[in-house]
Amino acid sequence: MTDTMASAIPNSSAAAPVLLSLSNLKVAYGGIQAVKGVSLEVREGELVSLIGANGAGKTTSLKAVTGLQPVADGDVSYLGRSIRGQGAWDLAKQGLVMVPEGRGTFTRMTITENLQMGAYVRDDKDIDADIEKVFAIFPRLKERRDQLAGTMSGGEQQMLAMGRALMARPKVLLLDEPSMGLSPIMVDKIFEVVADIHRQGVTILLVEQNASRALALASRGYVMDSGQITMTGPGRQLLDDPKVREAYLGH
Repeated sequence: MTDTMASAIPNSSAAAPVLLSLSNLKVAYGGIQAVKGVSLEVREGELVSLIGANGAGKTTSLKAVTGLQPVADGDVSYLGRSIRGQGAWDLAKQGLVMVPEGRGTFTRMTITENLQMGAYVRDDKDIDADIEKVFAIFPRLKERRDQLAGTMSGGEQQMLAMGRALMARPKVLLLDEPSMGLSPIMVDKIFEVVADIHRQGVTILLVEQNASRALALASRGYVMDSGQITMTGPGRQLLDDPKVREAYLGH
């Protein structure tokens, strides 16, 4: 991927502008409060990992960010403005793009058609060129460009979902459990690609149950438990923390 797909972004630092922030975010399903006052931020150039056990509220938080789940209280800001209540379509046009848990590919469309759908929010003439850049990141997709997405393996569909998101030229890419259900070899490939996408200038918020892999990549990390943020810090620092290792790494 080149800087025509994502503008060059400076190295992560406390001085970098905040692109995405959650402030005391609360989300409820009926009478059950799934997210209980979560606050976090993602600065330009960072790869931020949000880890936690299944049911901790990680995916619900992302759904609230992208308008797929109503916000009960608190706020979500993107590029310095509140986006509470905005839909995923409008946010994608602004560069806030999510790869959902479960991939969500268009199974009856070809690989190429799925990538074209990722660029549906755009009105420029560089779409075909960007498809070729996605193919450079995922050579397996290029080999099967006319294959129906529904006939691909889970790992291949995850590659396609990530490639489709890149076609929207995201300023912030939200990845929800990209390694879920994949073979160990495919997990390695997906995390290699996530690291490469970040190196090429895309700011990323990564939600993952695979805590060791997610924190190893992270500029910073947040630990979520029972709908609340319980710890935060540099990714490597959290990776070495005895409490994190005991709770999430099996040590």
